[in-house]
Amino acid sequence: MTLTSFGPANRIKRSAETHPLTWRLRDDGEAVWLDEYQAKNGYAAARKAFADMAQDDIVQTVKDAGLKGRGGAGFPTGVKWGLMPKDESINIRYLLCNADEMEPNTWKDRMLMEQLPHLLIEGMLISARALKTYRGYIFLRGEYTTAAKHLTRAVEEAKAAGLLGKNILGSGFDFELFVHTGAGRYICGEETALINSLEGRRANPRSKPPFPAAVGVWGKPTCVNNVETLCNVPAIIADGVDWYKSLAREGSEDMGTKLMGFSGKVKNPGLWELPFGVTGRELFEDYAGGMRDGFKLKCWQPGGAGTGFLLPEHLDAQMYAGGIAKVGTRMGTGLAMAVDDSVNMVSLLRNMEEFFSRESCGFCTPCRDGLPWSVKLLRAIENGEGQAGDIETLLGLVGFLGPGKTFCAHAPGAVEPLGSAIKYFRSEFEAGIAPTSAAVPPLARPIVVGA
Repeated sequence: MTLTSFGPANRIKRSAETHPLTWRLRDDGEAVWLDEYQAKNGYAAARKAFADMAQDDIVQTVKDAGLKGRGGAGFPTGVKWGLMPKDESINIRYLLCNADEMEPNTWKDRMLMEQLPHLLIEGMLISARALKTYRGYIFLRGEYTTAAKHLTRAVEEAKAAGLLGKNILGSGFDFELFVHTGAGRYICGEETALINSLEGRRANPRSKPPFPAAVGVWGKPTCVNNVETLCNVPAIIADGVDWYKSLAREGSEDMGTKLMGFSGKVKNPGLWELPFGVTGRELFEDYAGGMRDGFKLKCWQPGGAGTGFLLPEHLDAQMYAGGIAKVGTRMGTGLAMAVDDSVNMVSLLRNMEEFFSRESCGFCTPCRDGLPWSVKLLRAIENGEGQAGDIETLLGLVGFLGPGKTFCAHAPGAVEPLGSAIKYFRSEFEAGIAPTSAAVPPLARPIVVGA
């Protein structure tokens, strides 16, 4: 997979003024190591933060810039940082980087970690300074072996240069950073499940409150941020709030740029750093090049498998959280997937729900039993053995597993594409109902666990 395709027909020139995340990338796709990174103004923001800014000023700058989480939830980063306790007597605090990138169709964090590992380290260093955290962990998806190797080397380079460890830049501030590879669980993308896994426990989400800012890793205050989120911090500190806000398109309520992409049977699948507020049509036509010859766009997901399907007429929506919400779903990770006209939606949803069912932690009943139930019904419909009332049962499950009905956000994300697929392509589901089947009341068809 090519991770360095950043412009249509190579006509987009990346610069520090317009592409804060990607301007340092090498054209050959190799990693940017410490000497080259510093030659490209690397760690200048960290030096500024340590020399010229009070810790609370760093937090306020990130808050004023409007930086929001890039992992999918979109929570304001500065607000999250502000939840960390002010009590100076609490001298043990942790900063966690959520690099457990297991959302299907999403690979943005992988590119940053493999090719710009020092950008993430600098972002974490500045964040640690702001949050008064003395130890950090990069919780990395276990399958990202190249990223693990590159991050480990970059951490050692930073230590040798006095940018990690004791008395960083002569400030008296200490910060240790560790790369921790996970065992392979989608649920670790949820921050409290990640914390449990880091502690050596089963990766189940925790009850909130208390939130990690109060009780996190080993009971201590903890802040968890996504890779791309942390990689935005150096540019904000170096170039300021007004510049950062100016990057977004008019009409966007989200500030800065975003790594966006398109996969599927498009002519130019790839990943690009674009301003918030570009339209889905620009992303699809100008960057991804539209569909390959012989294929037609049937529908698309704007940001990973846990977002709802949209139709071709929704491509004019602006790519930011509020813009995508206007057409009925979420921005998610911002990496879209094109579904072509040869795909049967029932088969696609059965495949998705099998994944989400397998990745459930099993803690709460709606998710543990509801997702396998949806798989059982979808498999029957896919094989032409569906019963009258099965579609209504699936829609009932979409409601019972929706936001606020389960312990964490896993199940709501899992059923969002199911609900939208039935909404837009109900006839494909109806085609799988056996013509002689008797009507079954909604939610009355039993689930056989393991069937």
